[in-house]
Amino acid sequence: MSDGTQNSAQDAKRERGRRAAVGFILVSVWLDVLSLGVIIPAFAPLMQQFNHGDAGAAAGWMGIFSTVWAAAQFFGAPVLGGLSDRFGRRPVLLISLFGLSVDYLVMAFAPTMGWLFVARVISGFTAAGMAVASAYIADVTPPEKRAQTFGLIGAAWGVGFIVGPAIGGWLGDISLRAPFMGAAALTLVGALYGVFVLPESLKRENRAPFAWAKANPLGALTFLKAHGELLPLAAVNLLLQLAHYVLPTIFVLYASNRYGWSLKMTGSAMALTGVCNIIVQGLLVKRVVAWIGEWGAVLAGLVFGGLGFAIYGMAPTGWLFLLGTPVFGLIGLFGPGFQGLITRRVAATEQGRLQGATSSLAGLAGIIAPTLFGFTYAWFVAPGHAYVPGSAFFLAATFQGVGALIAVVLMARAPKAAKVAA
Repeated sequence: MSDGTQNSAQDAKRERGRRAAVGFILVSVWLDVLSLGVIIPAFAPLMQQFNHGDAGAAAGWMGIFSTVWAAAQFFGAPVLGGLSDRFGRRPVLLISLFGLSVDYLVMAFAPTMGWLFVARVISGFTAAGMAVASAYIADVTPPEKRAQTFGLIGAAWGVGFIVGPAIGGWLGDISLRAPFMGAAALTLVGALYGVFVLPESLKRENRAPFAWAKANPLGALTFLKAHGELLPLAAVNLLLQLAHYVLPTIFVLYASNRYGWSLKMTGSAMALTGVCNIIVQGLLVKRVVAWIGEWGAVLAGLVFGGLGFAIYGMAPTGWLFLLGTPVFGLIGLFGPGFQGLITRRVAATEQGRLQGATSSLAGLAGIIAPTLFGFTYAWFVAPGHAYVPGSAFFLAATFQGVGALIAVVLMARAPKAAKVAA
C-alpha cells in the first residue's frame, strides 16, 4: 500500500471516529434537553402543591428556584470546565449525567420544599456539564467545521424542547411525580450510553493542571480578559443570553393577558419557536457561515433576534406575534458563529476553561434576568403607569442592539479570514 493510500485510510478512520464521537454528544445533548423539557409541565403544579394550592406563593418560589439554578451554573461551570481540562472530558461528562439523573430522582421523591431546593442546586451545577460537551466538540472538530457542528447541537436542543414538554404533559396526567421519574430514566440512559460508547477526546499531552484560583467566576473573567477579544465577545454573548431570558420570564403572562391565549396555545407557540430553531441550526447554519463567515453569522443572529423581540413587543394581535417567530428564529445563527470564533482563540489545553467561563456568564444572565424582566413588565402594566405591555420585549431588543454594535466594532478590528468551506 502506498503512503498516500495509507494516509487516506487513516484520515477516513479518524473522520469516522470524529463523527461517532460527535454523534454521541448530539444524542447526550438531546437526552439532556429532553429530560429538562419533560419536567417543565409538572414543576409549577408541584410547587403549587407544596404551597397548599397557593398560586402566588408558588410563583414566588419559582422565581427563587430559577435564580438558585442559574447561580449554581454560574459557580459550577468554571469548576467543571477546569476539571475537564485536567482529567479529560469523558469522566466529567459522565459524572454530570449521572448526577443529573440522581437530581431528578430526588425531585421525584422530595417530601419537602427543602429537598426540592437541594435538587435544584444539584441540577444547576450538573447542567453546567454542557460546557464540557462544547469543549468536547472543539477537541474533535476542525476549526472550519465547528460552527456547523455547534449548529447541529442547537438543532438537537430544539428537538428536545419540542418533544420533552409533550412527554412531560402526558406523564403529568398520570402523576405529578412521573415526569421527574421519566427525566431521571432518560438521563440515566444517556449516561450508560456514554459509559460504553464515548471515547476520551482530550489527549494527555493537552491536559492542564487544575487550580481553584482559576475555577471560579472571577478566575473565568481573568481568563477571558487575558485572551484579547474573548472578553468583549463573551460580553456580547451575555447580552444575548440576558435578552433571551425574557421568554421564560414573562411570555406566558404576556400572551395570556394581551392575547387571551390558553396554555395550549402558548405551548404551541413555543413549539413553533423550537421548529424554527431546528430549521435554522440544522439546515441554514452551514450555508450561512460559508456565505458570510462566522462574524456575519454572529451579527445576523443579533440583528434578527432583536427584530424578533421588537415585533413581539409591538404586535397588537396574537397572529402578528406569531409572524415574528420566523424572524426571531434566526437568532439561532449566533451560537454556532460565536462558538466557531471563540474556540479558535485558545489552545487545546484551555477549551474546558473557555466553555466554563462563557457558561458561567450565561448563568449570570439567569440570575439577573428574571427580576429585571419581571419588574419591567409589572411596572408598565400596573395602574398609574404608562401602559406598555411589550416593554420587556423592547428591553430585550435593546440588549440585542447593543450586542450588535459591539460585534460590529469587534468585526471591524478582527483580521480578515477566509470564508469557511461549505
